[in-house]
Order: sequence, then structure tokens, then C-alpha cells
Amino acid sequence: MNEEKNRYFTVTDKSGKTIEYEILFTFDSEETRKSYIVFTDNSLDEEGNIVTYAATYDKNGETLELQDIETDAEWNVIENLLASIEEANE
Repeated sequence: MNEEKNRYFTVTDKSGKTIEYEILFTFDSEETRKSYIVFTDNSLDEEGNIVTYAATYDKNGETLELQDIETDAEWNVIENLLASIEEANE
């Protein structure tokens, strides 16, 4: 299995444009009982920060099918994890 190749995936948007995303990390939450993926297209926001996205996915699925995050509780889990990672890297 090619580790480098598995760090990226592409999506074709509604206008037909293909976008490549880099997977930053994945994790499972015992609290929500779901698997999450955090990824980026490496674009920058107005403040110069890398834009990141998050979604749920079925880690046992044959293809990567992303699902929207549905609740504030799920966003809190993700935001807390991102804050912990940022704090550890300072």
C-alpha cells in the first residue's frame, strides 16, 4: 500500500472542477461513536491560516464517502481535538 498516495483524495464539485485534498488525520470518537476525517486543500484564509474541513466517514467502506457533521456536539469534539493538537505543537 502506498502511504503517500493514501494521504490524498480528489472530489469533483458541482461545476465539474476537480479538487485535491490532503488528509491531515482521522480519528474515532467514543462519545459520538463515529469516525472523522480532517482534511485540507491547502488554501489560506484571510488571516493566513490553512483552511481545514471535517466530515464523518465509514472507515470500513470500500470507497471514501464523506458525510456532513450533524450536531454541535460533534463539532465540539473536533474543535477540542484541533485545539489540543495546536497546543501541543506550540
